[in-house]
Amino acid sequence: MNAPPPSLLTIILDTNPHAWALLAPTLPLSAAIANLLVFINAHLAFNNSNKVAIIASHTQRAEFLYPIPSQDDSRNTNNSNHNRAQNRSNGDTDMADSDEATGTATADDANHYRPFRHIQTTLLSAITKLYKTTAPESLTPTTSIAGALTLALTYINKQSITLSTTTSSKTNPDPLLAPSDPNSIQQATLNSRILILSVSGDLAHQYIPIMNTIFACQRLTIPIDICKIAGDSVFLQQASDATRGIYIALTHPRGLLQHLMLGFLPDQSSRKYLVPPTAVGVDFRAACFCHRKVVDVGFVCSICLSSKCGLSADLCWNVRA
Repeated sequence: MNAPPPSLLTIILDTNPHAWALLAPTLPLSAAIANLLVFINAHLAFNNSNKVAIIASHTQRAEFLYPIPSQDDSRNTNNSNHNRAQNRSNGDTDMADSDEATGTATADDANHYRPFRHIQTTLLSAITKLYKTTAPESLTPTTSIAGALTLALTYINKQSITLSTTTSSKTNPDPLLAPSDPNSIQQATLNSRILILSVSGDLAHQYIPIMNTIFACQRLTIPIDICKIAGDSVFLQQASDATRGIYIALTHPRGLLQHLMLGFLPDQSSRKYLVPPTAVGVDFRAACFCHRKVVDVGFVCSICLSSKCGLSADLCWNVRA
């Protein structure tokens, strides 16, 4: 019997301090992270080969919370240093998902499963470091969701290549095996999906990069699930609808864990046998290219097909550029 394919869950956590400060009386960030950790543990418990990645969508930047880029350590062996140097020469970065690679020690607890404990420790320390390095002048009401989606796609691509290479080496140890042989290599599959926990408002100024990531996910059949804890965003609704994901806007943020477990825990394979929640109505409005504002009625350039919020006798600036 074939084992189920591994599932990679990439979580984009909106860590905008301004938005979480407004949400603190209802759902503080600490409670949201505790609920998120329970959800992550449930995902990993389904299959031993399941993976998870957590990316922070912060103000003016996006960065990994788990796994984190590995740190140089003088205690590393020469072999590991050589591998890291080789990866740097190829333009790649090692991602650390173990205590040895990160240089941090996780305390053993007989009542806590070690992988769960490691993810919890790494996530909490990364979030603490993120907020400590956030300058007050960099705080804005928006978040860098487009950058986080780009990081998610690159990590998914890297994991897919790694899984394919590993599976090929295991299933085809003989390099002289003919490709037409029925026992030849079978392409490994990785069920990848993206889950966005959003608390920020409108993202009109990121319209173009967000739509580019949506088209990339469409082509790669990667669903984008949206858990809208607070605020409203037109383009996240469109992202979920275009990629066949799930969109849930919470009316009671304190029920975050219930919505995560019942709405977002099943992967693509399980959703075939379930009736997932669907959005009642999707807002398909676009943002104008001139002012980056969401418009109800716009005007489209006949040459470059860019939308404008008003008529102008001048030549389209996209065409002029």
